[in-house]
This record gives sequence, structure tokens and C-alpha cells, in this order.
Amino acid sequence: MDIKASSVLITGGASGIGWALAERFLKAGSQVIICGRRADRLQEAQQQYPQLHIRQCDVGQPSERVALFDWVSSNHPQINVLINNAGIQRRMQLAHSQPDWTESQPEIAINLEAPLHLTSLFIPHLLQHPQAAIINVTSGLAFVPGAFAPIYSATKAALHSFTMSLRHQLAGTPIEVIELVPPAVNTDLGGTGLHTFGVPVGDFADAMMKGLEAGALEIGYGTSETNRTASRQEIDEIFRRMNSRM
Repeated sequence: MDIKASSVLITGGASGIGWALAERFLKAGSQVIICGRRADRLQEAQQQYPQLHIRQCDVGQPSERVALFDWVSSNHPQINVLINNAGIQRRMQLAHSQPDWTESQPEIAINLEAPLHLTSLFIPHLLQHPQAAIINVTSGLAFVPGAFAPIYSATKAALHSFTMSLRHQLAGTPIEVIELVPPAVNTDLGGTGLHTFGVPVGDFADAMMKGLEAGALEIGYGTSETNRTASRQEIDEIFRRMNSRM
């Protein structure tokens, strides 16, 4: 894809991986819209890059996803890249507590329902462009689950599966379907300080942009690249090591 002349919508784009990608697309010359739940973070981002477009939106809510699509298609019809990045991660021990479904449901809605719904909304729009892309941000935990975050891992595995099917269905159309596969990245995902052991977000984002420029369709980095290409035997061993302290 052309990272220098695209018009990009990034969900969850005011922080973490989404913001790192937004900055790099802006600096490359693309137009960027970010959306997120927190108005203050969106405004801070726009103050740093006045050319940035912002939209407050909770993609966990179906009505707000429809409103986002209506606003983008009406006000920014040139959008040709959708990046489904928004995500939340909760750590839980299912055997040791009775989880409150009202806490678990948003994790499924934001991580899985939102990208599926937004993709279905945007496909007819993206088909009108000679070059377009849908980019789904999954996780290394989509390939080797983290038992400490069972719902998060399940949603990312499902999104990986959906991405493969979507790529097959859209073959021969102007829409590329791309998957970015982060390892643990030093962001506030799941809570401040939980991922300080992860790779720097800037290093990860730089690698993703290089992969996009090279035309890769499934891009891992570090441990997520190991997970992504592992055999079943290797997956079992990585799973055992990763979850041995639980």
C-alpha cells in the first residue's frame, strides 16, 4: 500500500499503537483521522498535529460505529484505509472468581464486534477506490494464547481467523486485507505498567510501516513473528513456557 498518499482512519488512535501509527502516516504524507473514547486525548493529539482529524467515538457501541461510518463517508469520502486498532485487555482467573459479564462484554465488543461491524460498513465505500486497505491489529496471543488474558486472546484469535477469510473473499478487488501482529508492546494496554517489559512502541510501529511499504499482508515483530510462524509443536511449547507461572 502507499503509505505516503493514503487517507487513513485509525480506531483507538489517540494512544499506544494507534497513535504511533497515526504519527507515522502523517509524517509520510497521508491524511489521518483518529477516533477514540477520550475527547481530551483526541484534542491533545490534534494540538500536536493540526492537520489531524479527530472524532470522539466508542466503537464498543453499535450505534456509534454506524455514526462514525456516516460521518466519515460524508465528511471524508476520500478515506481508503481502515485500521481496526482499538482494543482492551483484561487479566482474569476464571477459576478463582465469578466474573461480571458487564465487564467482559466490552472486551468482546471492542476487540471483535467493532472490527467485524466496521469492516462490513466500510467495504462498499472502500470498493469505490482504485486502491484501498483494511488493516486489522491482532496480537501474538492470537497464535499462542495467554491464559492470563483468556477473553483477549480469544478475541484476537477470532479476528485473525476473520482476517484470513476476509482476505480470501476480497481477493481480486481493490481492497488489500492486512494483519499487524504485535508482540507485548510497552503501552498502557490492560493498565499502566503491565507491559513495561514489552518492545518500544516506536520500534514496533517503524517495523509495521516497513512491512506495509513492502506489501506484506501479515506482519509480526519479535516474539509475535515467532508465534505467527510456529509449528503446532512449537506453539504448545511456547504456550507452556509463557503460562507456566499461573
